[in-house]
Amino acid sequence: MSESTSLILRAALAGVALGALASIGPGAALAQGVIAPPAEGQAIAPQPPVAQTIDPAAPGVPPTPRTAHGPASVADVAEPLLDAVVNISTSQTMKDAGRGIPTPKAPEGSPLQEFFDDLNKDGDGVARKAESMGSGFVIDPSGIIVTNNHVIADADEISVNFTDGSKLDATVVGVDTKTDLAVLKVEPKAPLKSVKFGDSENLRIGDWVMAVGNPFGLGGSVSVGIVSARGRNINAGAYDNFIQTDAAINRGNSGGPLFDMYGDVVGINTAIISPTGGSIGIGFSIPSVLAANVVGQLREFGETRRGWLGVRFQEVTDEIAEGLNLADAKGALVMGIVAGGPSDNGLLKIGDVITEFDGKPIASSRDLPRIVAETAIGRKVPVKLLRKKALTSDPSEEITVEVTLGRLEDGEKLMAEDETKPEPVETEVEESALEALGMTFADIDEKTRTDFALAEDASGVVVTAVKPASSAAEKGIEAGTVIREVAQEPVKTAKDVAEKVAKLKGEGRKNALFLLASGSGELRFVVVPID
Repeated sequence: MSESTSLILRAALAGVALGALASIGPGAALAQGVIAPPAEGQAIAPQPPVAQTIDPAAPGVPPTPRTAHGPASVADVAEPLLDAVVNISTSQTMKDAGRGIPTPKAPEGSPLQEFFDDLNKDGDGVARKAESMGSGFVIDPSGIIVTNNHVIADADEISVNFTDGSKLDATVVGVDTKTDLAVLKVEPKAPLKSVKFGDSENLRIGDWVMAVGNPFGLGGSVSVGIVSARGRNINAGAYDNFIQTDAAINRGNSGGPLFDMYGDVVGINTAIISPTGGSIGIGFSIPSVLAANVVGQLREFGETRRGWLGVRFQEVTDEIAEGLNLADAKGALVMGIVAGGPSDNGLLKIGDVITEFDGKPIASSRDLPRIVAETAIGRKVPVKLLRKKALTSDPSEEITVEVTLGRLEDGEKLMAEDETKPEPVETEVEESALEALGMTFADIDEKTRTDFALAEDASGVVVTAVKPASSAAEKGIEAGTVIREVAQEPVKTAKDVAEKVAKLKGEGRKNALFLLASGSGELRFVVVPID
């Protein structure tokens, strides 16, 4: 695990023991001001003091008002929300825990005998109960609670603790590992206090937000900060689109809500970056626009039902954008069509650049799977794209096709059924093979098809060797890779590849764009510098 990866910590609390408490003061003084009591159901409308500035270069000019921003207090926002935020405790039997390790025993007559009896009551070090704590919040008075999946994962027992001291056992309605969300159900005797999802799309960087949760097992705690960034990717999954906040989020805050100043849930606190395990002001929350959709599916079906386009794609880098004659490095580059999938109808083609899906712009390849997943199954959706024919004439020209979405979960099963082909084996290079950009390549015939374990229908030119430390090697090209296109033009023989590379070099081009196929048939575009 890399050092950077190790700094991303899921904020789950596993068996916390409070050995020592450090005094922590406020990170910054909030602007003081006078706030009129808000009407019931209204958000705080702060009226901070007004400072005045005078331009010394313009005597006689009236002072310019300057307003200081920031809430003087969030007490009126927090008070009605606290009862809807809960502590979640879980236990899990570790059947193999302690196997082969002697059971600790207290000295005879020790005052700690009772402690050791409790420690060993599960029997000879063979089975132990692991306990953890996290947070959650009620979204339905009937007893529906939202939290993180990692808070309750693999738990044998789940208990929900409320602010009034009551405690209820919970059952799992559904979980989604891709977004780390879980929905629980309790059976209360009376309706519970609940909160509702807001619209995280309305958040702006700098907006005040409030986190409520169960840090270090201390119970309901409130912390305030701002939205530091949006759309953060922390490599947690395919749908990363986190809200970053400097509101204090610690272990045990996992699954707790992030509120806006209207008292709506705009995020679910799920991870922090910290070298110490405690808050350093970099926390991440799942945006409500993503969470609400997943939670709704889990409540209705007990599982997720995501939209599926049925394409494989890669990022449009600056180099690829240059090779494709694109004005900007934006969009998602189609690299494959899944057989039997929604797009297996000839409408989308390899090399298309998807720039917009269902009216939503695709700024990068990361945006596409998230937006598609949030779209209803069975919908016919317009997909705007750039295609080679349009690119060669007018880079700004776009075409639109319509695709009826399938279900991602079905697509994952379909793709899992595809058998991977054997890895190519090293072979001697034919004397007649040609060389360019650190690669030696040859025509595909019966010998090369056998030597490199190529599919019967493989077409193009096979790379037979790659020089170490060459441009091709740095781009991850290996022997057995098949060259399908050079500069978006198909190649059938080794001579075609050599001629096209020589032509690009003669034109003064700095890079050559290759469409490559791996031994398993997976396609990708690679830009290789021309020496």
